[in-house]
Amino acid sequence: MLRRLVLTATVSAAALAAAVPAAVAITPPLPLPVPVPFLGPSDTPEAGPDRLSVIVSQTGNTRTDGRYELECGPAGGTHPSAVPACERLDRFAAEGDDPFAPVPEGQMCTQQFGGPATARVTGTWRGRPVDATFDRSDGCEISRWQALEPVLPSTRS
Repeated sequence: MLRRLVLTATVSAAALAAAVPAAVAITPPLPLPVPVPFLGPSDTPEAGPDRLSVIVSQTGNTRTDGRYELECGPAGGTHPSAVPACERLDRFAAEGDDPFAPVPEGQMCTQQFGGPATARVTGTWRGRPVDATFDRSDGCEISRWQALEPVLPSTRS
């Protein structure tokens, strides 16, 4: 019985060894990959100027509460700090970060309350749709808000 197993294994290995070079010999070589320049999100043909609507409420400052339109490339719209806001968004893009990403699930956050301020940002940024909400309900959300200043107004006194 053992002899039969050894003989079968040897014959099988020999058959495979003969078949592999034959298969390789008739397979034509694959073409070399052509280098393609990296196209970042802002380099895609469908990406136009960034256009965002920012709605802010309950900041404790009636001058900053309201709805603003922000356009970047070039900076404009009704946003009170359009140029610095667009510069901040450009820094996020240069660093490869998404300023509109939510706090990751399971993230440990300090339990501090930063006030009742809320914001919603919708539109397009770097050719991608944006629909993000912000608040100041814990340490992670406060940091997220502050990272996006001056797109969102400062709530610091």
